[in-house]
Order: sequence, then C-alpha cells, then structure tokens
Amino acid sequence: MADRETAFEMMYAAAYEPILGYALRRCSSPEDAADVVAETFTVAWRRFEEIPSGDRARLWLYGVARRVLANHRRSQERHRLRITSLRDEIATAAVDPTDTAAISQAFGRLSESDREVLSLVAWEGLDHTGLAMVLGCSTAAARVRLHRARKRLSRALRSAGVEYRPVTRPMKNGAR
Repeated sequence: MADRETAFEMMYAAAYEPILGYALRRCSSPEDAADVVAETFTVAWRRFEEIPSGDRARLWLYGVARRVLANHRRSQERHRLRITSLRDEIATAAVDPTDTAAISQAFGRLSESDREVLSLVAWEGLDHTGLAMVLGCSTAAARVRLHRARKRLSRALRSAGVEYRPVTRPMKNGAR
C-alpha cells in the first residue's frame, strides 16, 4: 500500500499543474475546475493499476479529465434546465407575487413528509415511479402520498388567503 501511495503522490505532483491548467481553460469558474481536478484524481486513485507509466500517465489523466468535464457540463445543463423550468412554472402560475410570504408560510406549515414529497416532484422532477423509489414504497402508495400532500397544500394556501390555481403538467411517465 505504501508503494502505491508513493507512486500516486509522485504522479500527482508531476501531473497536477497540467491537469489543473486543462480544467481552468475549460471551466467557467476556478471552483468548477477544482471539482474537475479532484474528481480526475479520485478516478486515478480508484483505477491506479490501469494508469500507464511515464509521460503516458499524464495523457491518460487528460482523457479522464475530459470525461469528467463532459459529465460536469451535462450536470450543469440539467441544473440549468430545471431552474429554467421552475422559473417558467412560477412565471405562469396564477399567484400574486405579493403572496410569496403567505405561500412560504403555508408550505412551512406542512409536515416534513409532505414538504419532501412535493419538493421531490416539483424541484427534482420525479415521476411516480421515481418518487416511489426515493420514498421506499410502491408506486401506488407514492401516488396517494403525492395526492394527499397536494390537497393539504391547497387547503393551507386557501386558509392563508392565497388564490392559487396549480399549473398542471404531465409527469415524465405521462401521469399526473
């Protein structure tokens, strides 16, 4: 194990700056570049036996960094799409913007379980099957929990004096 650690440390010392430069030139922020470099060397540690010797190790690390960066960009794009979708949903919801405090309070009065179910669907975009997997229950049970949570939110909003017509959109599996 000590030999592996020593060999890894030597490779890291030799390749860190070139890999960091590679990531910095391709990322939108130094923080993102640091994440890419950290993940690259994490992969290198896990797959240490596969790393070629000599200067080819740096080339192998460039390949890993390239794939890590691609994954990072896909993740950023998914995040951007979720934010855009949420922003569009909020913009089209029939809610007076001055009611946001009342909405926040109504949501906060729900149980932790109801808030989690609603958040998983609204923020994470889960369908009934995904919701069931996260909650550790059947799809039918997840559907019922979501329905009940929505009803409780609707009642809480009405009692807060918020006129709200939910924007219904099909879930990923086509169900509501």
